[in-house]
Amino acid sequence: MKKLPILLLVLVICVASGVASAQAPQSPNANSQTARAKLEAMVAALGGQRWLSLQNSYTEGRVSGFYHGKPTGAIQNFYEWRTPSGQERVEFSKKHDDIEIFTGNYCWEATYRGKRALPKDICEDFHRRRDHSVDAAVRVWMNDPKTMLIDDGQSLSERHLTDQVTLINAENDSITIQMDAQTHLPRSLTFTYRDPEFQDKDTDREEYDNYHIVDGFPAPYSVTRFKNGDIVSQRYLFRAAYNVQLPPDTFDIDATVAKVKK
Repeated sequence: MKKLPILLLVLVICVASGVASAQAPQSPNANSQTARAKLEAMVAALGGQRWLSLQNSYTEGRVSGFYHGKPTGAIQNFYEWRTPSGQERVEFSKKHDDIEIFTGNYCWEATYRGKRALPKDICEDFHRRRDHSVDAAVRVWMNDPKTMLIDDGQSLSERHLTDQVTLINAENDSITIQMDAQTHLPRSLTFTYRDPEFQDKDTDREEYDNYHIVDGFPAPYSVTRFKNGDIVSQRYLFRAAYNVQLPPDTFDIDATVAKVKK
């Protein structure tokens, strides 16, 4: 009879030990491998090697502006061409006479008046978003051996269960990506930066929804941008295409200005 309490004690210790083992956190290396596997699943969902080999993308749609999270009433159609290297051309008029071109560190506007450099804040905002995009995370950050990959587990994004991963580079800059737990497609991307004027920290976030298959690639037809929790803009696509034929001077500001009707 005295053996029974001893057996129960051993059983309790074994169970407690098993629970503790199950709750033990992953090692840093195992956590990083899990994070990388989730990012690789996202790349596969986006199109795998075909997506990594994309030359450019084209989108056409409408963008709505917001101020302090409320619609401003400003609605504009846009026609946009992008390359994975970070070049971008946006036309805001059906007459194609109001054009913005971003290439390298240059940000230009072309109209019938000629060309002019875009305001500093617009240029800085573009460069921040370019350097913290899904493209940059996969093509640049993931390939840098100094980048830390952290699996943050699962969380919700707009009522969707997601896998969350954070990438931290050598400059202690970070990108957090939430991927749909079922489709592995990006649901959101978030990064934080220090305001160049006031030196306080701001948070930018993009949410992706309403995916359509276009030319074999999933394209988000709805993109919502937030700044510090407030909606900044919403983009809705009418059309998308990939690897379109682009004239060699597509991102040449002087050639573009020469073609704008006076």
